[in-house]
Amino acid sequence: MTDRKPYKSDLSDERWALVEPVITSWKAQHPSVSGHEGRYEMREIVNALLYQSRTGCQWDYLPHDLPPAGAVKYYFYTWRDDGTDQVIHDLLRWQVRERRGRLADPSLVVIDTQSLHAAAGVPSETTGRDAAKKVPGRKRGLAVDVLGLVIAVVVLAASVHDNAFGTALLDKVAASTAGTVTKAMVDQGFKKTVVDHGRQVGIEVEIVERNPTETGFVPQPIRWRVEQTNGILMLHRRLVRDYEHRPSSAESRVYWAISDLMTRRLTGSATPSWRGA
Repeated sequence: MTDRKPYKSDLSDERWALVEPVITSWKAQHPSVSGHEGRYEMREIVNALLYQSRTGCQWDYLPHDLPPAGAVKYYFYTWRDDGTDQVIHDLLRWQVRERRGRLADPSLVVIDTQSLHAAAGVPSETTGRDAAKKVPGRKRGLAVDVLGLVIAVVVLAASVHDNAFGTALLDKVAASTAGTVTKAMVDQGFKKTVVDHGRQVGIEVEIVERNPTETGFVPQPIRWRVEQTNGILMLHRRLVRDYEHRPSSAESRVYWAISDLMTRRLTGSATPSWRGA
């Protein structure tokens, strides 16, 4: 570890120990042609990603005492494309669940979507307008377990109907949990198409209807977990608005944000908030 002054987003020794084995294994499988080990510590690369996630800064505004943007970009994009970010995330999720006395993969998930404004410069062909919520940009779909941990994430244009998100998320859930998930709960924005698709992949989809006598926001049993996760993601300023040129990058940002949360849960360290700043 360098002797620079630490940032609040930096990995502690205990948190780094949870991530380091995956990164070390990845490095061993991707040796440099020249045999060079690289100029930057892998821990500092991850610290830079977490710093950007928490602060929302642009690539060129990364602090000078962290690795340069070019190096951090290389690893972010490479780990996004080869799935290393999700490997880290899933291994941490299994540990959190097992520590809570649960099986590694869940039997029930909760699915929902959230529309986000897209930043200037985000390609228009990857964005749209959510007519119901009047939000121009992208839509983020999550499938979470009863602990609020992410099982799958899908990012598409905000104009895409929830049915498309539901079917895509069910496919991802079925593929990543080896068939353990048997039930999914969704709100009334999802229709029969999702229910039918769930039946095809072996997942019963329950559409939870709102009580017509209730007014305002009323948390629904179990389903509120996905709302909690959306709230946690808002602690990461990079996720408050969609800044990513590719939807796959936006998905990767979710995995890194929740991995940050899970390393803190596993080591008993607090998550700093920017809301009081």
